[in-house]
Amino acid sequence: MTGAFIVLEGGDGVGKSTQAAALVEWLTARGTPHVHTRQPGGTPLGASLRSLVLDPATGDVAPRAEALIYAADKAQHLMQVVEPALAEGLVVVCDRYVDSMIAYQGAGRALDVAEVEQVADWATAGRRPELTILLDAAPGDAVAQIAEKDRLEGAGDEFHRRVRAHFLHLAEAAPERYLVVDARLPITEVTSAITARVEQLLDGD
Repeated sequence: MTGAFIVLEGGDGVGKSTQAAALVEWLTARGTPHVHTRQPGGTPLGASLRSLVLDPATGDVAPRAEALIYAADKAQHLMQVVEPALAEGLVVVCDRYVDSMIAYQGAGRALDVAEVEQVADWATAGRRPELTILLDAAPGDAVAQIAEKDRLEGAGDEFHRRVRAHFLHLAEAAPERYLVVDARLPITEVTSAITARVEQLLDGD
């Protein structure tokens, strides 16, 4: 396979950034051209939106407004980063994507999940990753490890329980497109599980 869109998802504090970096290191070692990016962020507009929506100083943000901010980030990021990279045959490794918007702004904020998913689909023109790696862990322990919490990290235990449950629901609905990994495992074991699945994807096994 030339070009693939791979996304790492999961709750806060489960090690997505660590595993994304490990995957990028593995891709580099095997000589696979790639792009490492994230949402929100990954573009100048996205960086501004990320700062705005995650900063506790922003204060209360209406759940629908929050969802639309994330949708704007995704639309810009897809147009500016993801699609051009895929068109060049690169592997795109992205920290968060549409599932986070559906789980956080939909289930977490108790909005109509179907409506949020519809907005996300519109913003991204229905683009889905070839592989979503879901790092799963109970939210209490994971979030507790974060010293300085942003607006979403500090949203409370019940919020994060809803988020986790919906991530798992999304994975169960499309198992062929997901790898669910227990984030409590040793870091090296998590990395091995991820690289094995990505190798299958890229080599067509």
